[in-house]
Amino acid sequence: MSFDSPLRLALLAFVAAAVIAYVVLQTRRSTYTLRFTNVDLLSSVAPRRPGWRRHLPATLFVLAVAAMVVAWAGPTAPTTVPVERATVMLAIDVSLSMQAQDVDPDRLRAAQAAALDFLAVVPAELNVGLVTFSGVATIAVPPTTDRDLVAEAVGRLQLAERTAIGEAIFASLDAINLIPPEPGGEQVPAAIVLMSDGATTAGRADDLAVAAALEQGVPVTTIAFGTDEGTISIPGDPIPIPVPVDRTALESIAADTGGAFFSAVTAEQLEEVYVDIGSSIGFTTAQQDISGWFIGAALAALIATGAMSLAWFSRLP
Repeated sequence: MSFDSPLRLALLAFVAAAVIAYVVLQTRRSTYTLRFTNVDLLSSVAPRRPGWRRHLPATLFVLAVAAMVVAWAGPTAPTTVPVERATVMLAIDVSLSMQAQDVDPDRLRAAQAAALDFLAVVPAELNVGLVTFSGVATIAVPPTTDRDLVAEAVGRLQLAERTAIGEAIFASLDAINLIPPEPGGEQVPAAIVLMSDGATTAGRADDLAVAAALEQGVPVTTIAFGTDEGTISIPGDPIPIPVPVDRTALESIAADTGGAFFSAVTAEQLEEVYVDIGSSIGFTTAQQDISGWFIGAALAALIATGAMSLAWFSRLP
């Protein structure tokens, strides 16, 4: 057991001091009683003492105070909790060609809308992560069930130069590996949804990434954004630069890894990405708040203290 605020346990020193004071007072009371040497007369004029019963309410009261101090310190205990391993990684191209407006309103915003649609339909128990890539790939959000966290990251995408599809797949596989493996070391059920418009111009080659995905048994579904007539404008250059979508490269990645290829995505097609993933429930150890147990024990002790005092002494402590 550990504590969120262990320094608060210092108050237990005052509880200990109260116990010591109580014992000292009880010892002095016994001393005064023994000074009355005529025991026969004492028994006739003094009522019968309750004996051990008079100490029980005080003991329970002290235990109740101690339990409340422990609860205030925020006790936690390791607890085994179920964790869903199945994971879908979204990999979104943020290269400069994604600003082409041949897809309404432009390729990037169309990809963002598709990603948000996917987050809306994917089952809540599945992990979803986000990788962004241009000339390099970055794990923007590790696999999580927090859809809002992924959605916020999707909304903050910024364009950059070049395209590294291979690196995006490698980064997605790295993110998937953050999930604890199944018993026996088997890989977790997972899939990658890669949204892009072109071929690799930087980083490791696509075929190396495809081989890595096949080794891990992770299918890569690719979604192509754009047309053959897409162009972008560069500041200072009056001539638009053609950026036709490269469907061949994206379709090849999907076919080689066992994924699907889409050139116009719908909600129904997005559902196909995860429908065959399945589920893999694992377990992990997490610190769980157990202060409620101590609060409950303190309340029970206080109630017992009051009941005993009323029954035996006709008064509350």
